[in-house]
Amino acid sequence: MLKQRIADAFDEPGCAANRAKSEVDRKRGCSPRSLVPGAAAGGCAFDGAKIALQPITDAAHLVHGPIACEGNGWDSRHAATSGPELYRTGLTTDMSELDIIHGGEKRLYRAIREVAGRHRPAAIFVYVTCVPSLIGDDVETVCDAAAERFGLPVIPVDAPGFVGSKNLGNKLAGQVLLDRVVGTREPARTTPFDINIIGEYNVAGEMWQILPLLERLGLRVLASITGDARYHEVACAHRARVNMVVCSQAMVSFARAMEDRYGIPYFEGSFYGISDTSAALREMARLLVERGAPATLIPHTEALIAEEEPVAWRRIAPYRERLRGKRVLLYTGGVKSWSVVSALQDVGMTVIGTSVRKSTEDDKERIKGLMGEDAALYGQIPAKDLYRMLAAGEADILMSGGRTQFVALKTKTPWLDINQERHHAYAGYDGMVALVRQIDAAIHHSVWRQVRRRAPWDGDRDGDGR
Repeated sequence: MLKQRIADAFDEPGCAANRAKSEVDRKRGCSPRSLVPGAAAGGCAFDGAKIALQPITDAAHLVHGPIACEGNGWDSRHAATSGPELYRTGLTTDMSELDIIHGGEKRLYRAIREVAGRHRPAAIFVYVTCVPSLIGDDVETVCDAAAERFGLPVIPVDAPGFVGSKNLGNKLAGQVLLDRVVGTREPARTTPFDINIIGEYNVAGEMWQILPLLERLGLRVLASITGDARYHEVACAHRARVNMVVCSQAMVSFARAMEDRYGIPYFEGSFYGISDTSAALREMARLLVERGAPATLIPHTEALIAEEEPVAWRRIAPYRERLRGKRVLLYTGGVKSWSVVSALQDVGMTVIGTSVRKSTEDDKERIKGLMGEDAALYGQIPAKDLYRMLAAGEADILMSGGRTQFVALKTKTPWLDINQERHHAYAGYDGMVALVRQIDAAIHHSVWRQVRRRAPWDGDRDGDGR
């Protein structure tokens, strides 16, 4: 069954790469890169599934496996909450060698019983890791029995790390939501302005920079999947009028399936950058009007954009001259591989290259549209090559995740965290101002002048004798 789910996850008509294949190749799907248990550097399928589901804040997230699986992945993404804190509690069955010999099903059932009794969560997600998958624990049967016994949803997430990458785990998590959560409850009320935002995880509170804009337009986020989400909201997501997909590589399959099952149209957009935020609001309004919302929503949206854009540009103006022409190497993936490019170009910076490790074909086409057909698109850059580029001064700043920050620091190059571990929110008009402010602070920090200065006994680089 797991093999079939993996094949289905990669046979995706909503993916441009799959649409370009022959029918035979499309049915075969992609060949996921299997990972070796214990050596899943860069994120495994379990990691991806947990990242996608853990922001459901009122649910318990129980990892069935050795404690290291939970210890290595706990709270790695700064997905903020406006209420329940249960999702931050690390829960694991802590399988031992004896469980490997005798099976871990009884231990899992006892763990579910304890979590249900102690926390009374809205639901319990049970994540299958490599060890129980390899020894054949029947996690689905245990979860079904526990759900009946304790009277709450107990949902198995079968995404052991060795089956593939983090991105595959995102897809498998989306399939779990479709099969076991979405459509299981009904909202108390619906409106013509109900939307879902898919692939948004409220990292550093970015959803909260967007919600005020939507509220001013009278729009209601029925479900954010899954940033600052509640289980009931996700279960009612099938009643939305429009879906916006923020991270297409991870969740386009989910959005396309929602369209097939419930007739909800979707579009791919971004809230990074002033122009992209405005474009997303316009497309959202257009689709809602097509689905029955009052036509006045479109001029209302244009009035909001006309009010917000000049304010954002005025706040950015002091930084534009300082940043104009500064060169950026963007080493991230997914939606940020193109949406952040647009945001940087808005302030006159030059993106010398961007990574496309987790980007779709549509993402790559967007990058080429922004940077030209000769855009430098990178897969994985070996550390020695990244070091060489930065040491040669090819970029004024590296924007990436935490794993590459030390390469930048060794070359005395400014670095800014753009990935999931960041502490600053960059979405919407306010987020663009925050991003520009952080870039300026990183590039022009006085520490760089100090660390680049030669030691006194080597002579001063500038010859000023200090």
